[in-house]
Amino acid sequence: MLNEREIESCYLGQFIPVHYHHNMLMDQNRMHGFKSAIDYAVKPGAKVLELGGGTGVLSWFAAAKAAKVYCVEFNPDMVKEARKMLTLNPNGEKVEVVHADAFEYLPPEPVDVVICEMIHVAMLREKQVEVIESFKRRYLERFGGPLPIFLPEAVIMAVQPLQQEYDFEGFYAPIVQFQETGMIYSGTQEMAPPAVYSIIDFNQPNELSYSWEGKFVVERSGQINALRFVTKNILAVVPERSTTIDWLNHYMTLPLANPVKANEGDVLQVSFQYRAGGSIPSLQASLRADILYEAALQPQQYMPAFA
Repeated sequence: MLNEREIESCYLGQFIPVHYHHNMLMDQNRMHGFKSAIDYAVKPGAKVLELGGGTGVLSWFAAAKAAKVYCVEFNPDMVKEARKMLTLNPNGEKVEVVHADAFEYLPPEPVDVVICEMIHVAMLREKQVEVIESFKRRYLERFGGPLPIFLPEAVIMAVQPLQQEYDFEGFYAPIVQFQETGMIYSGTQEMAPPAVYSIIDFNQPNELSYSWEGKFVVERSGQINALRFVTKNILAVVPERSTTIDWLNHYMTLPLANPVKANEGDVLQVSFQYRAGGSIPSLQASLRADILYEAALQPQQYMPAFA
């Protein structure tokens, strides 16, 4: 019998098919960002823990410098896959693939770096935040301080109002859409710049729920019928170069149940709430967007862009 967490895991995506992990291997932006960040964060001879190892590729990146890597994976299919893949690669013998629940596992010794990539746009579906917060409490109880370095170090989340086309060869379907970053989509019109609604610093205690209400100045007339969620992962901070190593998730666009007609200069108010690791429908159900002030009644206000 599956317990409650295992049932939720199956529904939300922890037991995703093996081929999904293969697709992640082919995501060059993800792979290059993590390889660069791990190479920076892991010092020679370090001890490393990965929570949610998948194919084991991030643990393998760490093994290039680390003395020992513990790679924890809950899905038995992925445990077999990771062990098979690691035997095919040099330094794979330095990675111990552990079949365990990341909510319960602690390494047998203190570690220097913890890698955790259970990341979905807006911190939905997967348990990134909850797993790390649980790990920090249990690690401090067993080993005391200091805590290891976490990778990613931080996450910046933003939201943006859109006019989104939902015509599929004449078939109208307001569906959730995931879009690659850095591309122009003819059916997507940005109605205002993105606004940051949460910053997660994994080196600090974090809440497991998000509640936000914010305002946007509409930049073009049209119908606001969707909200785009943007998630920028700060994989590593490189202070000596005054820069960061980042990875930007695909954009997630959620349709609004009640679209809003807007004119240039109107002030739009948006609100929503959800919990980290929750389902996409749980966020959709809370989305609200309304015109707070019409352009003729309210002067334009400056809204900072999301970089």
